[in-house]
Amino acid sequence: LLATVVLAACANPMEPAQKAIAEVEAALQAVSGDAAKYVPDQLGATQQKLADLKAAFDKKDYKTVVVTAPSLLAEARALAEAAAARKSEFLNQLNTDWTAMSASLPQAVSGIESRLGMLSKSRKLPDGITKDTLASAQAGLDEAKSNWTAATAAFGEGRIEEAVAKASSVKARAEEIMNALGMQAAG
Repeated sequence: LLATVVLAACANPMEPAQKAIAEVEAALQAVSGDAAKYVPDQLGATQQKLADLKAAFDKKDYKTVVVTAPSLLAEARALAEAAAARKSEFLNQLNTDWTAMSASLPQAVSGIESRLGMLSKSRKLPDGITKDTLASAQAGLDEAKSNWTAATAAFGEGRIEEAVAKASSVKARAEEIMNALGMQAAG
């Protein structure tokens, strides 16, 4: 009977420590996706503190765990707020980028189409532009138009990061083509 009482007394400090670690782990798990993407350094520091907390638990230093865990739990919850703020900033920048590209890229593509149409009808091509240049530019334009269609579809489906990435590739390709055709790229 005495052994049972002694064991129960020893188990008591461990239970709150286990619970405290579980709460911190759950809070970190809930935010880890966005935190890894938007505030990875803060996530890493918080994960290291959790590892330190677990090491204290493994050393049966339950008092340290119980005393330290609440501040670490607050840090994990603050990590969620920091990740949400960075994500918001990131999405705002993506929206700004999308707005600019969705205004300029259709005009650039139209300008390239016009220039290609004019050059393909010319009897004599300007210096530095060959039939191969025209063929390459047309193929690049077709690729850019296909990617622009994919970008606008991604944007329409709410995948703004993908949309901006595709639009950026369209912009780069359009600039290459404009340069090859002796056109001025829009600022």
